[in-house]
Amino acid sequence: MSAKSNAKTEKTAQSTGVIGFFREVKAEVKKITWPSKDETKKAFIAVVVFTLLYTILVGGLDSIFSSLFKIILNLK
Repeated sequence: MSAKSNAKTEKTAQSTGVIGFFREVKAEVKKITWPSKDETKKAFIAVVVFTLLYTILVGGLDSIFSSLFKIILNLK
């Protein structure tokens, strides 16, 4: 029983080398289901819109707080 266990461990150690790694990567990449062109466009547009809204929000809040600090601390 011990000899079989050692043989299995050695075989596993050999298959986890660099070549084995890239074989496993290739097998995993084949399993990926890529989004369609339409889904990719919709996701891209959603990301761009969210980024623009977030930029406007943060810029607006920065401007408001900057003005408030100037008023409070009389830095004008």
